[in-house]
Amino acid sequence: MEIKKMLEQVKSGEISVEDAEKYLRRQPFEELGYAKLDFHREVRSGFPEVVFCSGKPDEYLISIYQRLYEQNGEVFGTRADRHQYELVQRVLPEITYDEVSHILKLEAKEKKRIGKIVVCSAGTADIPVAEEAAQTAEYFGANVERIYDVGVSGIHRLFAQIEVLQEANCVVAVAGMEGALASVIGGLVSRPVIAVPTSVGYGASMHGLSALLTMINSCANGVAVVNIDNGYGAGYIATQINRMGE
Repeated sequence: MEIKKMLEQVKSGEISVEDAEKYLRRQPFEELGYAKLDFHREVRSGFPEVVFCSGKPDEYLISIYQRLYEQNGEVFGTRADRHQYELVQRVLPEITYDEVSHILKLEAKEKKRIGKIVVCSAGTADIPVAEEAAQTAEYFGANVERIYDVGVSGIHRLFAQIEVLQEANCVVAVAGMEGALASVIGGLVSRPVIAVPTSVGYGASMHGLSALLTMINSCANGVAVVNIDNGYGAGYIATQINRMGE
């Protein structure tokens, strides 16, 4: 719970001063033995804790999802698989799973979204990482517009979207192969561009390293780079920029 929201509930009489005091006195995390759930992360950083699902034992994942949902009224996880979705669905029936981005989430209803982030992918094969970025930003409260399959091999497809790109507070450019999309977009817009290299490509792409090096060495100004396939990180940073833009 956000401190501001809690104080508003105290003011309106929804919760008592005593209950608010108990909340503020307790530890900023909950010890589960195998995890320490950081319930105060949103107070410190403006974003609640997110679950990285891959590799977590079944019973741990179920418990973590339950407690985060009970605390925050919503819960978001990345890199989940269908087996994990079916497990969590037993205790949280309204949980949703996206087969493309591998995001497992239960989102609060009637969420307010602000600003505008544009998420671009160079090719269709880059969409899973692009969707991770887009859905992360939406979960954290941003309006997101998607422009997919606009890579430099058919650059006229990108030029047809210049007005949309230039209206955004931030652009996320997701590309594998040689990773040139971010540099091109960086030369077209006045707002920050977050480049996301993907592990899409043939042997010489070295599982995304080629795209990463291209993006790091971009001659376009205003391009920042996250790690290979890190759609979540890009969506998070884009949301921070979007909030500042608003």
